[in-house]
Amino acid sequence: MKKVMPHLVMLFVRLLRWTCRVRPVNDRRDELRAVGQPYIYAGLHAQQIAMVMLAEPGAGSLVSRSKDGDLIAKTLERTGAVPIRGSAGASRKGGAAALRALVNHVDGGRPACLAVDGPKGPRNLVNPGIALLSQKTGAPVLPISLRAHWRIVFKSTWDRTQFPMPFSRIDGTFADPIYPREGETVKDYALRIQEALLELERICDPAEAAIAQAVIPETRSMKRAA
Repeated sequence: MKKVMPHLVMLFVRLLRWTCRVRPVNDRRDELRAVGQPYIYAGLHAQQIAMVMLAEPGAGSLVSRSKDGDLIAKTLERTGAVPIRGSAGASRKGGAAALRALVNHVDGGRPACLAVDGPKGPRNLVNPGIALLSQKTGAPVLPISLRAHWRIVFKSTWDRTQFPMPFSRIDGTFADPIYPREGETVKDYALRIQEALLELERICDPAEAAIAQAVIPETRSMKRAA
């Protein structure tokens, strides 16, 4: 079954790609490509399946070194993405090596795609890895909120995982590109990305945003005060 599962997942992802219609909103990627500027997608872990539908082939994606990550990596490879194994943050397992690989990937002119509150949450809290990656490469961050109009929400998971269904329309709404500022700390930059991302979810998926954000206001306040 372990050998068959990656193929089944890959086939389902391909089915989604063939049948789902992705509608980008405020998409600035063509402008960035025109000037040779790579960029970094910032999405929520709950929406990562839909994010695969929107990201172009060759996008580097951070994947944990867990057994579940093995399955995800094999699936991504078969859809044209470039899995980079490790966890967000140099202090986590494989984090330093993964960051170096992501820096090399983006410096090579290719985009990167990160579920910024993964792999274990808390939901909506942006890990500092994406801010550090943007600072090291100069690549802007593109916050994105994805909403499938026909989906299953797994309410028992920590992130309320969203699973698009075949033949659904997926709206992928971008915030304006966010660039690193001179002298800005990684922590402050990560918070700036977080605020843009959560504002997008409040606009694009208000019902889900209200449920998800209600459980972590105290945690977010503690992060600001730290």
